[in-house]
Amino acid sequence: MKMNIMPSFSDSKHRRSPRGEALLPQKQGYRVLETPEAGFDGASTSGAIFNLSTTVVGAGIMALPATVNQLGLIPGLFAIIFVSMLTGSSIDKILRFSRASKSATYSGVAADAFGGTGRNILQVCIVINNLGMLVVYMIIIGDVLSGTWEDGFHHKGVMEEWFGEHWWTTRSALLMFTTLFVFAPFISFKRVDSLRYTSALSVGFVIVFVAITAGVTIVKLMEGKIEMPRLMPKLENQASFWKLFTTVPVLVTAYICHHNVLPIANELRDPTQMKLIVRKSLMFCSSLYIATSFFGLVLFGDHILDDVLANFDGDLGIPYSSLLDDLIRVSYGLHLMLVFPIVFFSLRLNVDGLLFPYAIPIAFSEKRFFSMTVALMGFIFMGANFIPSIWDAFQFTGATAAVCVGYIFPAAITLRDMELQQRKID
Repeated sequence: MKMNIMPSFSDSKHRRSPRGEALLPQKQGYRVLETPEAGFDGASTSGAIFNLSTTVVGAGIMALPATVNQLGLIPGLFAIIFVSMLTGSSIDKILRFSRASKSATYSGVAADAFGGTGRNILQVCIVINNLGMLVVYMIIIGDVLSGTWEDGFHHKGVMEEWFGEHWWTTRSALLMFTTLFVFAPFISFKRVDSLRYTSALSVGFVIVFVAITAGVTIVKLMEGKIEMPRLMPKLENQASFWKLFTTVPVLVTAYICHHNVLPIANELRDPTQMKLIVRKSLMFCSSLYIATSFFGLVLFGDHILDDVLANFDGDLGIPYSSLLDDLIRVSYGLHLMLVFPIVFFSLRLNVDGLLFPYAIPIAFSEKRFFSMTVALMGFIFMGANFIPSIWDAFQFTGATAAVCVGYIFPAAITLRDMELQQRKID
């Protein structure tokens, strides 16, 4: 039977030698164990691209058009490209130092640089970010299926529009059905590569959303029904200037995938391809983000809402408007359903690492795997039913945990290594 080197997600032997040598190769944080599924000979490059792209493209894409509207079309599109480049650089640092420290997890890299405290802080940030995002995903899925209330007006969901109001079209019932019959099977996989087909399908649903939005915009432009949006930000006073910085959490959250980079890389047949995979994935996601932002902003202009999905709730001014509205909402709702499992995968690993830092990997403990999955899924379900606004959670996680996971920790690890290298020279 094939033997794979699997990471200990706790990375328990994390402490450095005296005075801390730089990130030199060490055999720490590894255990030789059989794979949970016999016959697995490594993930493909295409599967890894789909999984990483799905991790990137989540709820953030819906807020980007409003973000670009706030910044102005030209600065907004440049900001999307800039954050993509920044993300690529930060992921490159994670990959480089994971090889140097022989750590197979992001938390292991942090442990090698800062010890157990650094590892725990990073894992807490990942847990906060992923929990917040999964609650947001489930809330949006509930909005799409059963509708939502805004300013005293009830926006109907697709299930209410199609079948009327029944007990099984209520928010709680639909979220329960989704949890039991969609989420439960997919979050039961113990390898991230097992989600490659759902990730590919998820990417397909995003492309459908972008294609329909672009098509509607082009038709209305040809008919002369819409005008080009403003190209630069609208700065009327000091308050409007500082308001530009509220776009940062959205831009940051849109590219957070760092917590899944190493789990995806660990399963590759050829791990040296991971840098190329990251580059292709970020280019693809950036293209989707730019297209969504441009066509969404051109289509709705200053009337665009914080969640552009809410704009697709009325007459678009073209034939078959109602059908197109439903296609857009359903395709995005299905996309989030398929994004959910891959973000949950990383959440479960990091919660287990916090609670059981010296235990065997969770994939080899059926009892821990099942109980952790049920507990986390229950918490997310309750949060989705009782948290009133997705944007409170969205901006909180984007301004705190997401920034730490995506940019502060990679930079801090790099500076720490430079410091230790200098000490060694001195």
